[in-house]
Amino acid sequence: MVSCKSQNEKPIEETTKKPNILFIAIDDLRPELGAYGSEMAITPNLDAIASDGLLFENAYCQQAICSPSRASLMTGARPETISVIENFTYFRDANPDIITLPQHFKQNGYEATYTGKIYHKTGFADGELSWSRKPAYDKMTIEQSKTPGGFALPENQEMFRKNQADMIAKYGPDAPRNGLGKGPAYEYADVPDTFYEDGYNTELAIVTMKDMVEKNPDKPFFLGLGMKKPHLDWLAPKKYWDLYNRDSIKLTTQTHAPKNGAAMGLHPSFELRARYGIPKKGAIDDELAKTLKHAYLASVSYIDAQIGKMIDALEEAGLRDNTIIMVWSDHGWHLGEMGIWGKATNYEISARVPLMIWTPDMPKETRGKKTKALVELVDMYPTLCELAGLDKPEHLEGQSFAPLVEDPNKSWKKAAFTQFPTPALREWAANPLSKGMRETYFGPLIEEVEGKIKDQQKDKWDRELFENYLMGYAMRTDRYRFILWRDYRDPKAEPLFFELYDHKTDPNETVNIADDNPELVAELLAQFNKGWQGNLADMANTK
Repeated sequence: MVSCKSQNEKPIEETTKKPNILFIAIDDLRPELGAYGSEMAITPNLDAIASDGLLFENAYCQQAICSPSRASLMTGARPETISVIENFTYFRDANPDIITLPQHFKQNGYEATYTGKIYHKTGFADGELSWSRKPAYDKMTIEQSKTPGGFALPENQEMFRKNQADMIAKYGPDAPRNGLGKGPAYEYADVPDTFYEDGYNTELAIVTMKDMVEKNPDKPFFLGLGMKKPHLDWLAPKKYWDLYNRDSIKLTTQTHAPKNGAAMGLHPSFELRARYGIPKKGAIDDELAKTLKHAYLASVSYIDAQIGKMIDALEEAGLRDNTIIMVWSDHGWHLGEMGIWGKATNYEISARVPLMIWTPDMPKETRGKKTKALVELVDMYPTLCELAGLDKPEHLEGQSFAPLVEDPNKSWKKAAFTQFPTPALREWAANPLSKGMRETYFGPLIEEVEGKIKDQQKDKWDRELFENYLMGYAMRTDRYRFILWRDYRDPKAEPLFFELYDHKTDPNETVNIADDNPELVAELLAQFNKGWQGNLADMANTK
């Protein structure tokens, strides 16, 4: 008998399914987590991911504001490269052909979708190019709440509605976009988790994940889950508020700006002061500060619980063993440190972010470890490509930290870079101050800040430059935070001012020592001028 099978026919090879990606974004979360040593935050689910994955102790955003940070990490390019340095420029308008992170995975056979906040806002979500499908709204059995401002309590809904209507009547339809017409800064109502948007979006992510697996069981997925909290307003179910004992909440003791620091480096807490019930000028007293920190912590515990539900659903579906989990925040947040409340600065408290990763096949020796390596959010794109076995697009400006998953103690980048334009004279969205912002209760604040800048900068003061073109560039090395201020239109422009903070002796950045260390400033300026390319890890010699 003669076989019909050709002698040259090769046996069918088993194809290995690419790993799924669970991409968890958290808005305005500084490293206020148990895993990062917080004595107050109750975050068991995020702590559990860290205890079985790898936690990055020195991770930094590229700009401490929503849209530039997210546009940068999602495109894998830095804010000035993509011309997004404030919240109102849509990255796709400025970069029509750039390939985003989820777009790249989609083009390589992944089902890509998201719920919640991944890009800055719905209008900037890049629905046609970045994603392959919409969430499974049709599978939801819970109705989405659509109350004014997202508030649960009728009095807060009415306050929000009235304040917004008043500002729109006075300053036109862009008033809300420019930060005017807000309700209260916080709310704790006895409602289910799904009443507020993060709870709803988590349930939506879970049913969407199940829907993707049911319809395309052999297709890997890239699922973005975006948590809006702890972004203002701090709205969380009462049970999370009740986790905390108010008397145990500690306030920062660092209530003053850095000594000899840049007068233009800190803002007057515009974002918080825009909320109802917050003083429009002057200090936030300790009683209110404790309430606000309580609200922030409750919001952190609320989103931690939602992430726990997502991880549980992943495990129940039998998917965790083939899913990479990456958790990140877009920037940090001042909770009274340096005397301000909000993001939007170039200092450590605003630039440093929580970042952790879990992979199914990471070495046993790596699990539960922390790495002190300097990494940046722009590094996430190439990292996920490498871990998933995908080629990296040529435009990327980050460096894959996949080798750190294998060995957290490798020598790594020499520096991380963050930037922000004149925080003192811009809104927290990093755009120049609007007419409404100037004419409302912020007028006196702006005059006060402007006076401090003039006193410090003297003949260097130029309103056009300081309001529109002055950029603070921060470089973080293993020991120092070095900030220089110059006209961003000219990379060769002479810096107007330097700041230097020694984290070995002054981890809270309380004293600018630049004037006392001219040689060190010159050395760090030379390092800064090498750019991000000149500060990458040397892969040939990393140990």
